[in-house]
Amino acid sequence: MAGTDGRTHATRSGIPVDAVYEPQERAAEAPPGSFPFTRGPYASMYRGRLWTMRQFAGYGTPAETNERFRLLLERGQTGLSVAFDMPTLMGLDPDDPRSLGEVGRCGVAVAGLEDTDTLFAGIPLDEVTVSMTINGPAAWIFACYLAAAERQGVARRDLGGTLQTDIFKEYTAQKEWLFPPRPHLRLIGDLMEFCAAETPRYHPISVSGYHIREAGSTAVQELAFTLADGFAYVELGQGRGLDVDVFAPRLSFFFDAHIDLFEEVAKFRAARRLWGRWLRDRYGATTPEAQRLRFHTQTAGVSLTAQQPMNNVVRTTVEALAAVLGGTQSLHTNALDEVLALPTEEAATLALRTQQVIAFETGVPAVADPLGGSYFVEALTDETERQAEALFAQIDAMGDGSMLEGVLRGVESGWFTQRIAEASFEEQRRMESGDLLQVGVNTFEEPGEDALAILEITMATEAAQIAAVERLRATRDADAAAEAIDALVAAAGTDVNLIEPLVDCARAGCTGGEVTVALQRVFGTWRETAAF
Repeated sequence: MAGTDGRTHATRSGIPVDAVYEPQERAAEAPPGSFPFTRGPYASMYRGRLWTMRQFAGYGTPAETNERFRLLLERGQTGLSVAFDMPTLMGLDPDDPRSLGEVGRCGVAVAGLEDTDTLFAGIPLDEVTVSMTINGPAAWIFACYLAAAERQGVARRDLGGTLQTDIFKEYTAQKEWLFPPRPHLRLIGDLMEFCAAETPRYHPISVSGYHIREAGSTAVQELAFTLADGFAYVELGQGRGLDVDVFAPRLSFFFDAHIDLFEEVAKFRAARRLWGRWLRDRYGATTPEAQRLRFHTQTAGVSLTAQQPMNNVVRTTVEALAAVLGGTQSLHTNALDEVLALPTEEAATLALRTQQVIAFETGVPAVADPLGGSYFVEALTDETERQAEALFAQIDAMGDGSMLEGVLRGVESGWFTQRIAEASFEEQRRMESGDLLQVGVNTFEEPGEDALAILEITMATEAAQIAAVERLRATRDADAAAEAIDALVAAAGTDVNLIEPLVDCARAGCTGGEVTVALQRVFGTWRETAAF
């Protein structure tokens, strides 16, 4: 529907928007904390406990990132979220030729246990929850984390936090995998079993819609593809003989908070409703804990602009507000300079202060689901839910009644990639036509803007990490490292749970690159199907 300015009145994702919304006949929604949790996962919401302010951080060497972690904790952050560099995300060591120019650039470089020890030095792992955004090598990094906690004298049962581990979103969006899809699922199943038995406070999977949205999906696609991945992991756990009422509470989610405030709030409300209903009706979850969806949110990196970067403070504030109004359990607010480089200390602090202003000055956290009952928000929640269900039906049909098989076939055929590419193309078309406006980009432009001072990672970081891994190989017990790798390869050829063999590799001083190569000998590698 077009307005007098010629622009289409629709959400950013293309859902048509009426000029005004009137009361509709609808059943009364259950209060927060009650099934299907549309209005929030907990009855008291932020009156009982504020969301965790979990700023994503990591750059350069483990020692440099440790300093940033300490700074953020001193300034009021309440949990850690680790950003790894590209070589670590791809299972490569710093001295691998493919790592050239990337070590420490987009996150911290971690090759093994010694780096992990340095990363968390002086940070009590039984008191501070740790989220780690890593997927392909997630099981290996988790093994290093377990071994580092062991060196601190921290019992596994006392560790709390989240490992992302969502390999499906890698195939559909971020493109950082090490093995074919099915062997990766074997590792995820091993993690689910291990965490259920050994680390009951740790979430082994954070099902991620964030990267799907950043790749160009609509809000509805982000919601539907993310929950479909979650349903697939539920079926994976049940296939391992795990009780859904025991392992489902260990699944968490990670969503994008984009700039269309009301659409984002509706997305979060619909997500809880859908997850609760599917877990109860399809997967047999009987407890509120298993039916309750909890999620972390990050403001939209893709919404930030290099033009007029100070405007990014405003964008991030609106997006953070959407996350809070939508009932998030933890939140990362992007820094104004992240479109250009890793954030400076000043920019990272301002991003944290943005959350603190919302938490302590606005009054928003005093009320659970403050937009609940809005004619517009309720209508948008219902429409988002309806469109997501239509996508679930397509995925379920691809799997002949199995969401796990449907997601796998969607990955292997390129179906998800094609859907996201089409949505991205449509958004770009709207931007170029002026139907979508972005201040400083296609409206209110200002030539000759002053450049920001940004954080620069020098090649000295790469040299230091290469020297560190070379020193490790020269000083470790080479025979013990080789034996640990051989034991891992032997176990990978069986159905033995691989987490303990990976911990043994960490203790023996093996590196991530060595572990990746060893497992690829058993699992192979994978090239995606091109889809346009």
